[in-house]
Amino acid sequence: MNTPAEWAVEGCSGIGRHVAQRLLADGGTVVDVPAKLSARARVFSTGQGRKTDPVDAHSVAVVALRTPDLRQVVIDDTTVALRLLVDRRDQLGRSRTEIVFRLHHLLLELVPGGAMKFLSAQQARALLNTVRPRDVVGKTRRWLASELIHELVTIDKKIKVANQELTELVSATGSRLQQLHGIGQSGAARLIGDIADISRFTSRAHFASWNGTAPIDASSGDQNRHRLSRAGNRRINSGSAHHGSRPALQRHRRPPLLPVQTRPGQNHDGSHARPGTAAFRRRLPADDR
Repeated sequence: MNTPAEWAVEGCSGIGRHVAQRLLADGGTVVDVPAKLSARARVFSTGQGRKTDPVDAHSVAVVALRTPDLRQVVIDDTTVALRLLVDRRDQLGRSRTEIVFRLHHLLLELVPGGAMKFLSAQQARALLNTVRPRDVVGKTRRWLASELIHELVTIDKKIKVANQELTELVSATGSRLQQLHGIGQSGAARLIGDIADISRFTSRAHFASWNGTAPIDASSGDQNRHRLSRAGNRRINSGSAHHGSRPALQRHRRPPLLPVQTRPGQNHDGSHARPGTAAFRRRLPADDR
């Protein structure tokens, strides 16, 4: 009787992901060994502690045998597809921004004052039709601008198709992330695709540390203070920030001419009594997921 093999792979969410997927496809059971634990086992093992393939394999095996509750890897085709599509959507967005920047540069040389900041292909074409240069340089700029407008039309069509695919896949997961203010199909797909199995996080604090919303202790002496973390998954951090920025940040643009009357639910300075931005954003991913 053949029993399914059990494997321990280091970094199944990173460099070891492809190996873990192939082992799962062959019917094996795979547990994810964090790189920090295997590094500790390698340091405290006998010998010179050098990082070699046999030493790494032994360290991963020791951690897998002696550490309880390691995460078992499960392949979810939907989250993998979401991650691939949202990466493609981000690439298209960056390409569109680059095309618009180049188009702005050409239109600034052709039209006095240039074009408006948020430029569409139709607006750029209408503006270009008003220009009839007579010199060779001007004609060349106009031809290049028309080529960029054609590229902009093409990439807008691709973005529309990518958004439609993301919307269908996110809806198929049953997630309600898009019902939150500030999260569209790309943000929801990024959250679902990168987070994948939420049970791999042992606590809310663990999840906050992973996505970079957990504050870092910056205390000195008797002063207890914290600062924002620059670590963690910045893409997840950005997605939660888009949802939390508008309701959390509401301040006066200038001092009022008359004293602000304090009403229930407000502070003495007139601002709403809401939690700080860091603490507010820290709760968002865990609550929404």
